[in-house]
Amino acid sequence: MNDRLRIAMAQLNLLVGDVRGNTLAVIDAACRARDELRARVVIFPELALTGYPPDDLLLRNDFLGEVSAAIAQLCRAVRDVTLIVGAPVRSATGLMNAALVIEQGRIAATYAKHYLPTYGVFDDTRYFEPGSAPCVVEVAGCRIGVTICEDAWHPEPVAWAVQMGAEVVVNLNASPFDQYKRAAREAVIRERIGESGVAMLYCNMAGGQDEVVYDGASCAFGRHGDLRVRAPRFRPGLVPVDLLQRGGGWEALEGSIEEDPSEEAVLYDALVWGVRDYVEKNGFPGVIIGLSGGIDSALVTCVAVDALGAERVETVMMPTQYTSEISWTDAAALAGSLRIRHRVIAIEGVFKAFSETLQPVFADAPADVTEENLQSRIRGTLLMALSNKQGKLVLATGNKSELAVGYATLYGDMVGGFAPLKDIFKTDVYSLARYRNELGEVIPQSILTRPPSAELRPNQLDTDSLPEYIVLDTILAAYVEEDRSVEEIVAEGYDRATVEEVVRLVHRNEYKRRQAPPGVKVTTKAFGRDRRYPITSGFARGR
Repeated sequence: MNDRLRIAMAQLNLLVGDVRGNTLAVIDAACRARDELRARVVIFPELALTGYPPDDLLLRNDFLGEVSAAIAQLCRAVRDVTLIVGAPVRSATGLMNAALVIEQGRIAATYAKHYLPTYGVFDDTRYFEPGSAPCVVEVAGCRIGVTICEDAWHPEPVAWAVQMGAEVVVNLNASPFDQYKRAAREAVIRERIGESGVAMLYCNMAGGQDEVVYDGASCAFGRHGDLRVRAPRFRPGLVPVDLLQRGGGWEALEGSIEEDPSEEAVLYDALVWGVRDYVEKNGFPGVIIGLSGGIDSALVTCVAVDALGAERVETVMMPTQYTSEISWTDAAALAGSLRIRHRVIAIEGVFKAFSETLQPVFADAPADVTEENLQSRIRGTLLMALSNKQGKLVLATGNKSELAVGYATLYGDMVGGFAPLKDIFKTDVYSLARYRNELGEVIPQSILTRPPSAELRPNQLDTDSLPEYIVLDTILAAYVEEDRSVEEIVAEGYDRATVEEVVRLVHRNEYKRRQAPPGVKVTTKAFGRDRRYPITSGFARGR
């Protein structure tokens, strides 16, 4: 019996639905872990063969048939290393979210996920039936207990594995990123270790999938809850963990630990990762951005360049008579600093033509938000025309603050196939822009310092329609992300009329958000899969 065991955690970037490609990635990682790292065991993320979340692909027999063929391929292709890999597996009564233990060409054990989450982005009970039995396998004299994702957030699965003799517990994950998730994950693992007294390994997926970003950050903890290994965020790779038998049990030894970056650095990396994978995995040659000279489009442009490279990013400025000279100058300066293609398409003539066409219908009605929105919708139409002609993806530039209260124009500035800032409040937009300038100053200081404006009428400012963003964002975070009531928010010292108006706008504009493009999830509750509210509702009406 050996007293040492090396386990590799395969922190992979996988593509939902690409069973063949994912299987080849698993085979490649397993062979490299065996040959280059001399690992005896390789752990893969939850549902690695399908990608996560596969959603209603799991209801298709042809899709599940591909998974069955992929499992057989794994058994044929890999020898001399034990695989613990996630896949959907049929049972006599339904479908299991399973971890397969594959040794020497055969399935040595199968574990079915016990706890099936239905909160946030998860909808496991729609597809899977829960498991009820623990799974412990022995490799090189070490008894390894197997769990999947949510199981680690409850005491029982780990306890049952230890009762069956597990000396180390591994946890397969597809755990989406949010700005507080890593600390929460590691706290939960320490809780389980405190209860069980065994070392734990946590293997997470890394990559972007639609709105969700998986940050990796796979980790290993010793028997006393001390962090021994932590993989880099937002970087696929193989992460070795060495175990040593000592004192009657197996202990994780010290390895590489990624240092804690700043909050802004993590959020910015999440946006870059989300944009890169959405564009790459959907096969777009590049992106187009409406660059206004404002803070939101400036940050989106920086993210796009850092994700894709300058040669794949194109910006378009579409001025009217209300566009200030500083906006022209700042947009050109930003594009020049980033060395991207930038063009100007004046829309004043188009706006006048639209106005003249509508004049007989509008008659003598005074100009109002209709004319303001018309400018935005002309811009949206031109961006989509360029997208159709070039095949590039339009990136929408709206942020979470605007989407929350409807300060965005349908078929105008909401146009696009992906919205990088959809889950970023306006105050965080400024923080991230300042962080990006720390990496290399490209955003003109005047963009950071002048009051934000849509520039759709003379001397317009955002604060003409909205509270100061620091106030608005605090109220929105409390109401949208923390589900706090109006009374609770007012009790914190906020003006009742302001709070009630913000809440009214949030509910009134649900219909707009339903038509918004997907965007990167970075908070605990993003609009979309995280937060599902009815469009037609009497709740909060009249506030």
